[in-house]
Amino acid sequence: MNAPGTGENTPELVIISGMSGAGRSTAAKCLEDLGWFVVDNLPPSLIPTMVDLGARSQGAVPRIGVVVDVRGRRFFDDLKNSLADLDSSGVRRRVVFLEASDDHLVRRFESVRRPHPLQGDGRIVDGIAKERDLLRELRGQADLVIDTSTLNVHELRAKMDAAFADGQEPELRATVMSFGYKYGLPVDADLVVDCRFLPNPHWVPELRPFTGTSEEVAGYVFDQPGAKEFLDGYSELLRLVIEGYRREGKRYLTLAVGCTGGKHRSVAMAERLTRRLAEQGVDTKVVHRDMGRE
Repeated sequence: MNAPGTGENTPELVIISGMSGAGRSTAAKCLEDLGWFVVDNLPPSLIPTMVDLGARSQGAVPRIGVVVDVRGRRFFDDLKNSLADLDSSGVRRRVVFLEASDDHLVRRFESVRRPHPLQGDGRIVDGIAKERDLLRELRGQADLVIDTSTLNVHELRAKMDAAFADGQEPELRATVMSFGYKYGLPVDADLVVDCRFLPNPHWVPELRPFTGTSEEVAGYVFDQPGAKEFLDGYSELLRLVIEGYRREGKRYLTLAVGCTGGKHRSVAMAERLTRRLAEQGVDTKVVHRDMGRE
């Protein structure tokens, strides 16, 4: 395979490696949330091929992240050659190396009750020692070394954001989902809003055939005592929650808004909350899960 050529469509490349249990998966997920195309456990010999394919995408894949670890250790010797090929062709690439102290790594493996991938019939510390020896040269070549011994997930995300977010605040995306309690709670909901305290338009004959997306039903719902006050109050609460989510590195929010059947009150409230979130700069979409059910 020839080294990838350079050009305006050649993608930026980040290689994530380091010690098992040090947070490679979290770092990779952070890049994904920042819009990078991330491939986990790619054999190092295929990295130039991946960059070449990205270049041929005509700018559709501008940034590629590749996770290289000891699960692919039979290919690991190829990494040096792949990096040399990339460097000779002028590809912009960076290596992120994640590490942690032996004590912290041992505790992490013990907490999930999983063996170290290199320990074989030995102890966890034996596997860690083998991995450190295997990765020593790569660590010395890394552009960014992050010691996660005392970092939690949010702090590691913050470090990745600082290095790769290009000075822009990572985007928070929200899904506002209306639903009917009689069909069950959405399993992926982060927050749940109950609109059953409002009178049900189902019992108004002229409104029953319509849904909460209609002006007639929405007008009825928000003319009820407490409806507008609830919308204003909960919107303010969401503002505080969103600020906290952004600080903690959370990228996705699912807000479930429920009423009995998921057709009238929850739909109207979900539509209004979607507008309020959009006004706060949140990339928001609305989904009406049960609106079409009888």
